[in-house]
Amino acid sequence: MSFDTLAPVYRPMEAVLAGGLLQRCRTAHLNQVCALPCRRALVLGEGPGRFLVELLRQLPDIEIDCVEQSPAMIRQAQRRIERSGGDVSRVRFLAVDALDWVPQPQQFDLIATHFFLDCFPPDELGRLISGIALGADAGTRWLVSDFCIPDHGWRRLRARAIHGLMYRFFRIATGLRARRWTPPDAFLQAAGFELERRVTFSSGLLHSDLWVRGNCGG
Repeated sequence: MSFDTLAPVYRPMEAVLAGGLLQRCRTAHLNQVCALPCRRALVLGEGPGRFLVELLRQLPDIEIDCVEQSPAMIRQAQRRIERSGGDVSRVRFLAVDALDWVPQPQQFDLIATHFFLDCFPPDELGRLISGIALGADAGTRWLVSDFCIPDHGWRRLRARAIHGLMYRFFRIATGLRARRWTPPDAFLQAAGFELERRVTFSSGLLHSDLWVRGNCGG
């Protein structure tokens, strides 16, 4: 799976297809998160850097590890941070496959996976979340933004049609392994996280979550 070929057009493509909706998902809980002490963050599958810019703007002293497999996306993110006036030296970019990367234990106050977990089939998603959770401690917040499918009605039919087109496109363009969306909730709960707040957008097509790890991890 590689997003290198989409890196030059990803931001314009997002603007045309979704306007500012995806960024609203990414930042829906950011004010709440940034009101609490946050020294070190882990961001995975960041893409062209829009969330990183906002995180650095609100927390200019934070240190960030950014796991992003695509070198082309990393270059896009670095340029975006520099153009925004942010301190790119506070972000350590890691051009690795998140499934092969293991964080140091209990070092992150914040984890963010925006439009990333929906890229993985169930077996890989469970392994990914349990691996990422090694870097979390009690009280760590995990921001999750993803496409999703409502439970019933026309909203469900609409979402399933959009998902079908979306997954077909990304399988062809990037080699995406997932063929459909897998809800991450059970895996996050197994890793010791509890859902604190969920906001949905576009008639349930998108959701933005704030999960918090309790005293005991999974």
